[in-house]
Amino acid sequence: MISTLKKERFLERNEVLNVETYLISLAVALVGGLMLSRVTKLVKLPAVTAYLVAGLILGPFCIGALKIPGLGFNTAEQVDGLKIVTQTALGFIAFTIGNEFRLSQLKATGAKAITIGILQAVIATIFVDITLIVLHLLFPSLISIPCAITLGAIASATAPAATLMVVRQYKADGPLTRLLMLVVAIDDAVGLVLFSVSFGIATALSAGHVSVVAVVVEPIVEVVLSLGLGAVMGWLLNWVEQFFHSRSKRMSISVAFVMLTVGLSMIEFDVGGIHCGFSLLLVCMMTGTIFCNICSTSEELMGRIDGWTTPLNVLFFVISGAELDLNVLAQPVTLLVGVLYIIARSAGKYCGAAFSCRLTGQPKLITDHLGITLLPQAGVALGMAITAATLPDGALARNVVLFSVLVYELVGPALTKRSLLAVGEIKPEGRTSARQENKA
Repeated sequence: MISTLKKERFLERNEVLNVETYLISLAVALVGGLMLSRVTKLVKLPAVTAYLVAGLILGPFCIGALKIPGLGFNTAEQVDGLKIVTQTALGFIAFTIGNEFRLSQLKATGAKAITIGILQAVIATIFVDITLIVLHLLFPSLISIPCAITLGAIASATAPAATLMVVRQYKADGPLTRLLMLVVAIDDAVGLVLFSVSFGIATALSAGHVSVVAVVVEPIVEVVLSLGLGAVMGWLLNWVEQFFHSRSKRMSISVAFVMLTVGLSMIEFDVGGIHCGFSLLLVCMMTGTIFCNICSTSEELMGRIDGWTTPLNVLFFVISGAELDLNVLAQPVTLLVGVLYIIARSAGKYCGAAFSCRLTGQPKLITDHLGITLLPQAGVALGMAITAATLPDGALARNVVLFSVLVYELVGPALTKRSLLAVGEIKPEGRTSARQENKA
């Protein structure tokens, strides 16, 4: 009896220590990311780059390797244990992007944005497919056809988080910025369908038989269920908010609903042999879209939520940086396929965006720069890579995506900023601080 009691107390004490360690690690990550952003500002790099680099430094391959509890992230398992933070942050990011789909804006650019969003994603996939299939034909032992077409579909995905952070930091606004936000949102839906279909074909090629359910039915079901759940949550949020008049309470209920939506979007189930699930990004974007179009005070609420989620977004990128596996840099095959993947995807995104912009009659400045702003790639691609890892040579697909994300996340935000500067949608950075403004 006494030994059992001692064991329980020991386990309780260890659990408390783990909680303390996580809290200290999160605090160090937040402070470290913010402090490093002061350094990157000196070289005119976006803050999001600083957060990602801070994550790499604090991750299990650098400071975290010292195994000092609380100082960085000591293991990959510890980083993985913070999924609740990254998934919640991604939900709020998607919810905010949904705010871009206001009917007034959709009437002006909706059809063109949809055309561009679909074409640039499909063309990027085709570029990567052709490049990697040719590589397979030349060197069959390096990469298989199933792995090649899966990577092609993953290439379609663009990271909405990095793009949104750059837009927010520099208060970018203009035709390119507004079109970019719509295209990034549409890109996720298109990427989800492309990946589901390609992965279904890849699985069929590996197994030797084709599943129509996996290739056709399940992707459509996932998109429909995601949009349906998001629409219901957006309507419910607007209905519940009417019972509150205090700004703080209305903001609190909005935060609660986004968190609830994130949780519901993780549910998976089977119906009649069909696997049913939701896309977190699509669900939360649809929630934001419905809410912003039926709530008369949504813009004011969105502004308050943005302020509340700023620390959460910083943590999202620091943790994302810590997740990047630097072991892939020591694998020659991964580097070779990864470099070809990056070149083909970058060319596909740029050419796809340029072609679709010309097709829809966009101005030359937008035609020349939109493709560059679509290069960042992160969370969505990593999620797809985890699924792709179940293929016979899925480890290669996962490592290639890890390598490309490492490159794109460090370079992409800076290129996005450069493009927005080139079209005049970012104002020159001033030296006025919030501290000085508050004194005025």
